[in-house]
Amino acid sequence: MNAKPPTTAAGSSENSSSGGFTLGLLAYGLWGVLPIYFKLLESLPAFDIVAQRVLWSAPVLAALVTLSRGWPQLRRAAANAKTLRTLCVTAVLIGANWLLYVYAVTSGHILAASFGYYLNPLANVLLGRFVLKEQLSRLQWAAVAIAAAGTSVLAASALGELWLSLALCATFAAYGLLRKIVSADAVSGLAIETGLLFPFAALWLAFRTATGQPAFGHSSFETGLLVLSGIASTLPLLLFTAAARRLAYSTLGMLQFLAPTLQFLIAVLLYGEPFTRANGIAFAAIWAALALYVTALLRSPRLPQAPE
Repeated sequence: MNAKPPTTAAGSSENSSSGGFTLGLLAYGLWGVLPIYFKLLESLPAFDIVAQRVLWSAPVLAALVTLSRGWPQLRRAAANAKTLRTLCVTAVLIGANWLLYVYAVTSGHILAASFGYYLNPLANVLLGRFVLKEQLSRLQWAAVAIAAAGTSVLAASALGELWLSLALCATFAAYGLLRKIVSADAVSGLAIETGLLFPFAALWLAFRTATGQPAFGHSSFETGLLVLSGIASTLPLLLFTAAARRLAYSTLGMLQFLAPTLQFLIAVLLYGEPFTRANGIAFAAIWAALALYVTALLRSPRLPQAPE
């Protein structure tokens, strides 16, 4: 490929960064309000809900691949052994993350889920620095330190649920890193992941149905929500993977504070989960860190880019 003129390359880079920032905001905003959706399905086991998410995501992704004429890209990605191995790992990671998240929401532990996703940006920033070799300014390091102090207060106040928070953090941070570096676009990669999970989801639902369990919901309302869960699950994940390929991973990590903040507010204001003094201290520290990080971004010539 011929090199573009410097001005064009710079303009393209800035447009990509700006578009990635918008995609990231949309992804995390949707994830932030998703607990309301899955709370309506709390009468069903988490395994059933996740299996339904996989089942109904498959036709949505097949339609997206067809509309975007992405079957050649999907076949190339699937034919590459290294890419396919990586997507096998990311499929396991996102399946585990979905299961943990749905369990947290339906069992009344939305705050624990929000704690995990508060920890996740710190993991993303550190992965961006030490794995992808992205550079952080002193102000950005200060933001990381303040956010770490805030999330440590959250962790200390919820030791009984800490395993859930840490597992959510670890699975999604690892997923995001691998999806950033794998040679597959957002739609093709997610379609392959869903295809890998689909047989397991179908077998589980067949087993549940054969044993007389209401795997497809107790009512037509629940069944409708399960069918629409394919779109509810796929859309924010597509936005996220598209944003991850356009933004520095450390920037993407700080954007993620939006989702757990919305989850936090929903847990406390809508579902009445307790708001303690530790929650208040941590909440203030985390948003102070975000303000510092955004200030650092505004001081730089442009948003930091993902390495080429």
